[in-house]
Amino acid sequence: MKYRITHSTLYKYSQLVGLCQNEARLQPRDFWRQQCQSSRFDISPEPNDFHERRDFFGNRVAYFAIQQAHQRLVVTAVSEVTVFPRQSRDDLANLITWEQVRDQLQGGPGQSQVQSQSQSQSQSQQQDGYDELPDAKLFLLDSPMVVASDELANYAHSSFSPNRPLVQVVTDLMQRIHVDFTYDPSSTTIATPLSDVLQFRRGVCQDFAHLAIGCLRSFGIAARYVSGYVETLPVPGKQRLVGADASHAWFAVYVPGTGWLEFDPTNNAVPFDQHITLAWGRDYTDVTPLKGIAFGGGQHTLSVSVDVLRLE
Repeated sequence: MKYRITHSTLYKYSQLVGLCQNEARLQPRDFWRQQCQSSRFDISPEPNDFHERRDFFGNRVAYFAIQQAHQRLVVTAVSEVTVFPRQSRDDLANLITWEQVRDQLQGGPGQSQVQSQSQSQSQSQQQDGYDELPDAKLFLLDSPMVVASDELANYAHSSFSPNRPLVQVVTDLMQRIHVDFTYDPSSTTIATPLSDVLQFRRGVCQDFAHLAIGCLRSFGIAARYVSGYVETLPVPGKQRLVGADASHAWFAVYVPGTGWLEFDPTNNAVPFDQHITLAWGRDYTDVTPLKGIAFGGGQHTLSVSVDVLRLE
């Protein structure tokens, strides 16, 4: 499936900004299930400095600085990307238990058994797990927005039945989050702690991804945060609204010998070819779409417009 994505961010300031420096993670990354054919930025005022790099996780990062006074900043990223259908899960992914995965990641007794099973998997199946990725053990660790806890483990406990295949565990956890929590954009902010999300049972896609990641890490399972977009279709009989889409977030879990399998608790779905990946990391702080510092500016307002258009 091929898409054109237009992501536009507008900052308005009550006072002049004399200098700003920014990082944008708004270009879809390339990996074996996705290829970005083109991407460009339209930035106003025009930056005095602009360059691109890859971060620690292999995500595309654009840095730009504006050294002229302004009260309005517009950053628009336009990309064309092809998303290939996710491969069906192999037998190992469907059979390997969560205890075996935990033990291999921690060097425990299940390590040799999983490794012998993994050796029979083809390189193409393992590619997503090892190409352009730091060690999966990194995604076991606490991160700025996701800290393993007894509370998270208690919530997830019923999904982690003894000797249950990890895929079944994660599918059950995803379904429970979808049922137990209400999608409510007014209930949380970027800074809302997971303990509040767990207590009040409300949040947005970012919160639900963090919640699942925290639950999995609390049981010794490596999980990462994925930012991107999902294609939305208008209600039958209604016209498609340009710019009415939004950024999205989901999570992926590591399965030895198979790689990373993705799950979307907000939609209770396994991503196929309607999920477009921008970046991945330990949590939202690693993949923030646009962040920076501004000197001056006073108060500011922010508005975001996203359009995901299917091309073919």
